[in-house]
Amino acid sequence: MEYIFFRTFAPIFSINNKTMKKLFLSFALLAAAVVAKANDGVYCGSGNQLVPVEECDIDVTKEILTIDICDDGYASVDVYYELTNHGQAKTVTMGFEADLPYMMGDEFNPKGIHPYIEDFTATMNGQSLSCSNAVVIASEEHATNFKPLDLSKYHLSKEAKETWDEGNTVLTDNKGNEVKVAYAYYFKANFNKGKNTVHHTYRYLMSNGVGRVFEVPYRLTPCARWANHQIDDFTLRIRAINTAKHFYLYDEVFNGATFKLASGTGKLRNGSIDNSGHYTEVSLRNGMVELHKVNFCPKNEMCISSADGLQLMKGDNWDITSFYDRAGSGLVQTKSVSFYDFYGRKAKNKKEEDELYKRICRNLPYANRGYVFKDKDLKKLFNKVWWYMPDPSWQMSADDFQKGDWFYINELGKNGSGL
Repeated sequence: MEYIFFRTFAPIFSINNKTMKKLFLSFALLAAAVVAKANDGVYCGSGNQLVPVEECDIDVTKEILTIDICDDGYASVDVYYELTNHGQAKTVTMGFEADLPYMMGDEFNPKGIHPYIEDFTATMNGQSLSCSNAVVIASEEHATNFKPLDLSKYHLSKEAKETWDEGNTVLTDNKGNEVKVAYAYYFKANFNKGKNTVHHTYRYLMSNGVGRVFEVPYRLTPCARWANHQIDDFTLRIRAINTAKHFYLYDEVFNGATFKLASGTGKLRNGSIDNSGHYTEVSLRNGMVELHKVNFCPKNEMCISSADGLQLMKGDNWDITSFYDRAGSGLVQTKSVSFYDFYGRKAKNKKEEDELYKRICRNLPYANRGYVFKDKDLKKLFNKVWWYMPDPSWQMSADDFQKGDWFYINELGKNGSGL
């Protein structure tokens, strides 16, 4: 019997790629949702490559990783692997650890079932795999033997009961030693000699916090632990289906590979941030960007971050037209659009400034959907907004408006005059 182990790490938030190694939570092929909270946000989930416990003779020949960023606060992940087993057929126990959530008020679950993993599926060579759950010791070592704990030998520590929201949930053994634990999902799978396929899907709650409506970290570097120390053929797809999403990723992660618009409506541009690195900024509406890399041996981890974080990192003044998310809980609300941008003159008074602010707020949801403005001032303004992508075929409708859209219309834009 051989074992393959997946590990999840709960980080403190960061948007700086150079510090990411200290901050990642990593799943594995079967990544889990983890919810944790720093002092300015909640950490919800990540993804990872399949990680073997022991040295093996299996190569990662191909991977297609598809991530959907959804309006309901969840990320949906679809991972397809082709793995080549150069040895004899073998039975492999596969699984992952998911750190216990914190800053969410969840009590310890002795069955090892994580409260924020949804729609978990896994198949190998076309056969559905039955998953079991357990509580295991959470180890920082990625080459750790996967073994369920005998909970009759442990009890929940007093400290853990009193500090659920601090991420210190631990068990205490009969000798008084505290152990940090994690929830585990595991199953047995049969590896044939030669080519094998693994397909995995799941949903998990995305991270968010001050200056970031969402974050989707994904740990890539563990792929180097396979026999070929790389992914021979790697494809990454990021989609915004039936919605619009504005985000960025650091370029250094992909060793020279670049994104392209593969379908739908979208645009891309490149930029850099001092002491952080180069990035690709993406605006998508019902579309998909794709990146392809052969002989991919990543040295850094990936994080898909909402583009409001760019303003935070650059120290720019936040502008109500610089970022928009239909379902985001931290929508940019600052009034920094000038009258020169809109009317070509200064505001006459504060009342006129407020009226302009309300007018823009009421129209942001429509601009996000590509409405072609007939009003010359609105048209002039939104044509300067980078994420704006006009769509003459879109008929004005509120059928798909989200909570964030109505907040801009009915709260921030309330009682304003004009279109």
